[in-house]
Amino acid sequence: MSELKILFTDIETSPIEAYTWGIWQQNISLNQIIKPTHVLCYAAKWLDNKRVMFDSVHKYKGKDASKKMLQTIHKLLDEADVVCTYNGKAFDIKHLNREFLKHGMKPPSPYKQLDLLQVVKGQFKLPSNKLDYLSQYIGIGAKQAHEGFGLWVKCLAGDKAAWKIMELYNKKDVTLLEELYYKLLPWIPKHPGRSTKEECCPTCGGNHLQKRGMATNKTGTYQRYQCTDCGSWSSGE
Repeated sequence: MSELKILFTDIETSPIEAYTWGIWQQNISLNQIIKPTHVLCYAAKWLDNKRVMFDSVHKYKGKDASKKMLQTIHKLLDEADVVCTYNGKAFDIKHLNREFLKHGMKPPSPYKQLDLLQVVKGQFKLPSNKLDYLSQYIGIGAKQAHEGFGLWVKCLAGDKAAWKIMELYNKKDVTLLEELYYKLLPWIPKHPGRSTKEECCPTCGGNHLQKRGMATNKTGTYQRYQCTDCGSWSSGE
């Protein structure tokens, strides 16, 4: 139904390694940093495609391990028309762009960003905007359980069992993201047009539009529609 290539993605990063004089309210200067944060892995899937892709620095050996992993996500971003994330505008995409810059990679072809965290913050008042809370609240599941920070420490040490859990964790975030996308679809303002066909829903591309009164703006009065497939509203302007 979609004429857009919509990619769902989520990354995991390493912690910053630094020398510190204490554990409470510390200001870490640049010369205290031992190793900056870097992208450890990512999971991604195309809309309505069952395959969930995963790649990590653990898969590769040598000093080019990070670059080899980044080349695979760069290729996916380059193919995407829309990239859907949860807090991706502030986190995932900026981390990836930094890594692309570091490794001398050019920007992928332009794509539109759809950050579902911004949709949630803009449309709802929840006790928590975390993906895990929201997913359980609306009944689509929960994030993959793990031991916490220790998992990252083990992955950095090359623990194979820990990396298997990290893969499950990362992939689960992406499958939750797609399910959340469908739940939020009628609430997403100015969703990138899914179809160029006339008389179809610009949000989901569906063909079942119901006339629901008129919409008026500065340029005139237009027919208003509600999609009976996804529930979103549009007008014939």
